[in-house]
Amino acid sequence: MRFDHTNRKGFWLGFIDFFTAGLFFLFYMPFGGLQDELDRVLGRKTQRYGAAYLLGIPTLFIYPLVWMARIAEELKEKAIVLGIEGPHTSWRHMFLWNTLGCLCFGPMIATKRFFDTLNKIETELNKRHSA
Repeated sequence: MRFDHTNRKGFWLGFIDFFTAGLFFLFYMPFGGLQDELDRVLGRKTQRYGAAYLLGIPTLFIYPLVWMARIAEELKEKAIVLGIEGPHTSWRHMFLWNTLGCLCFGPMIATKRFFDTLNKIETELNKRHSA
């Protein structure tokens, strides 16, 4: 189980996603391989982001934000289990930066830490796999 997509630039992914109102991740998650990576890292099949996005339409896009915050919390727990030093992403970090910080680069900051944590986990798993 080798991860080849480490070192994604989370700030810029968040920047693009913010200015496309979530449409960027609607395509990036399945076609960029991110959805499958999250499944492999977390050890389970996660809800597809496309479904979360569609459920977000009637909920004023709160549902995909909560979905991403839940994934962030699971990544934090995985990082802690692997003994990876923080700072880690978390439910609170993802949710608060995307809501209260939405006028001052908050979504980009939250997405950067999300991908920083994911990259650290994948790097650690790659090390353990090659050892």
